[in-house]
Amino acid sequence: MRASTSLTWLSIVIIVLSLVTAGAGLFWQDAGSPYPFKTLRGQTVEIFGQGLYRYDTVFTAAGFKGQDTITIFLGIPTLLLTTILHRRGSLRGGLLLTGVLFYFLYVYATMATGAAYNRLFLAYVALFSASLFAFVIAFTSIDLTTLPADVANQLPSRGPAALMFAGGLITLFVWGNPLITGLIANEPVELLASYTTPVTYALDLALITPSCFVAGILLLRRDPMGYRLTFPLLGLIVMLVFVIPAMTIFQVRAGISFTPPELVGPVAGFLVLGLFAIWAIVAILRNIPEQPSLR
Repeated sequence: MRASTSLTWLSIVIIVLSLVTAGAGLFWQDAGSPYPFKTLRGQTVEIFGQGLYRYDTVFTAAGFKGQDTITIFLGIPTLLLTTILHRRGSLRGGLLLTGVLFYFLYVYATMATGAAYNRLFLAYVALFSASLFAFVIAFTSIDLTTLPADVANQLPSRGPAALMFAGGLITLFVWGNPLITGLIANEPVELLASYTTPVTYALDLALITPSCFVAGILLLRRDPMGYRLTFPLLGLIVMLVFVIPAMTIFQVRAGISFTPPELVGPVAGFLVLGLFAIWAIVAILRNIPEQPSLR
């Protein structure tokens, strides 16, 4: 296999820029402090008032800091490792690389379109672009149709498919329920605060939910595309197992109050989903040969 030089350089760009942006978000401190702000909808929210996320709400800024922590200490090392494996011609490494790149794509698509404008906006846009093109190159380079029939038939399908369907249904319920409730009551979603639109809701409902359902259907058919589509989703789920608790810890430290169900529910839910995702990754990879199978 000849690994893509463009993919390698894009991964380097992502590593460097995300180290800068996540580092600034996590460590930049100044003398500012939170202050109340009245939104266009007449609600009073608390703005963080310091550091890179000075114009975001306290809830969102604290969440971004938790996300930055995982990006620096887990996302970047994992991206570096999987890029090296891809360069060596590892099919398993290539599949894992799509999962890591999808995490960066998801994060910086959110930051570029959903975070309050700050000095690193252009870096977010560059990361969004680099992650998108790197993901497309990595995704299209994988060819599972070359696997021998006996190997392909050993790949698990029902368990990973069930996980994909569960992920799609959970995402649909978690984001769809408050949106429908708000539309019926003619009110914005609860955490919209000073923002103009719920970007995460849009990304998850437009991309994640249908991708999970499509991947599940293709897996049941043992279509190679189903496995290619599943790995990016599994990678995102596994990363969120670490991101959600980190975000929650930073939010609690920032003074955000949660009820016990609000505190335990998301963390426990993603932990269970993440454990199944890790099982699915291991179950699929152990049946895939390590020799090159990339175009």
